[in-house]
Amino acid sequence: MTPEIEKRIKAVRAGRVPAGYKRTKVGIVPKDWGEVRFHDMFSRVVRKNKEGNTNVLTISAQYGLINQNEFFNKTVASDDKSNYYLMKKGEFAYNKSYSNGYPFGALKRLDFYDKGIVSPLYICFAASENNQCPDFYVHYFEAGLMNKEIQAFAQEGARNHGLLNISVDDFFNSNLLNPPLSEQKKIAEILATQDRVIELKEKLIAEKQSQKKYLMSVLLGDDFKKPFKLNGVTIDKKKWEKKQFERVLTFLRNNTFSRADMDDSQGQVKNVHYGDILVKYGTILDCDKDVIPFLKKEKQNYSNIAYLEDGDIIIADTAEDETCGKMVEIIHKKNNLIVAGLHTIACRPANKLFASKWLGYYMNSPAYHNQLIPLITGIKVSSISKSVISETNIAIPTLPEQKAIADVLSAADEEISLLQKGLEEEKLKKKSLMQLLLTGLVRVT
Repeated sequence: MTPEIEKRIKAVRAGRVPAGYKRTKVGIVPKDWGEVRFHDMFSRVVRKNKEGNTNVLTISAQYGLINQNEFFNKTVASDDKSNYYLMKKGEFAYNKSYSNGYPFGALKRLDFYDKGIVSPLYICFAASENNQCPDFYVHYFEAGLMNKEIQAFAQEGARNHGLLNISVDDFFNSNLLNPPLSEQKKIAEILATQDRVIELKEKLIAEKQSQKKYLMSVLLGDDFKKPFKLNGVTIDKKKWEKKQFERVLTFLRNNTFSRADMDDSQGQVKNVHYGDILVKYGTILDCDKDVIPFLKKEKQNYSNIAYLEDGDIIIADTAEDETCGKMVEIIHKKNNLIVAGLHTIACRPANKLFASKWLGYYMNSPAYHNQLIPLITGIKVSSISKSVISETNIAIPTLPEQKAIADVLSAADEEISLLQKGLEEEKLKKKSLMQLLLTGLVRVT
């Protein structure tokens, strides 16, 4: 970045208008950038679903307009869809809902399907003949540059606190930035290139995750009985001993503190919450790398709660689906004071019976988790008890076999973790590019 650009960015952040720039509702932008009304660039789409299309769409932050079943795993649309708007590929929709992380609603283009239908609560529109670069506005909407305009018009409805009360007329009378066409095209090209980089990294991560899943089936499953070599160690599953859970692991006492009882930034005792096991953590909970929230100070005066050690297992005993029973193995505890929280089952393995990380990988594999599935109870919320877990069986290979398998799967995890870190860096790069290019702080010609 040149000194001139750095000086310009510094001035804008300080609220000053650099030479060659002007102040608008959106922010400080180049003087040669025009402003137009929304209706100058887009026309409303009010096409009703007369053809009986059943591809009901919803807006996702990550995927844009996507089939409701794919997003929610269910359809929340009404039975009668004749009043829904029929959209075609390349058209846009605005959802006034606060949901999905959008403070002022979401604007997305239909890219994945040729046709689809959306709720009549959406505002649908298509690029007009004046709009020669709709790709520019795809990124413009993603960057949230419409939010200030919408916020100025919108008043929250008194009856429905989930929707912003912005009229269709106000929406189409809002202002849009309109850079020179050549610059629009170049900005769209740069950001589309960055999107492709992100997409390729996401595909590579998905491939690596699929490879790891296959590795787990080969290394931990019961389907491969023939002995094989792994890093110089013979893996012979026919000789693997299996013992009942309660013979090799001892239950520890957890606590019942809720998420509201935790502090993300400070404290003395760290608390592993079942929700983090299900969503946030992988197979191994590495205390050197993973962020574990603290219990609030007033919640730390308790007795008979076990402090966890390296190798201890924490099982999430509640979930909304068959992920119930997912668990993590603690490593690198060091001087941390760690306890197991609400809806967890903490366990300590028998001394010197298991290599580090073996239980973490084995107990999260189908070879073990399939034992839990028929034992899970509940309709809306799935749960599993200590008593039924205690009757499951744990495979116990020799320690060299355990270590060899854990090392291979750990290396796969490390590779995926590095790729995910790289993906996050590319996403941050795109966010930075949008902030610089879509406001004209960095000019492209």
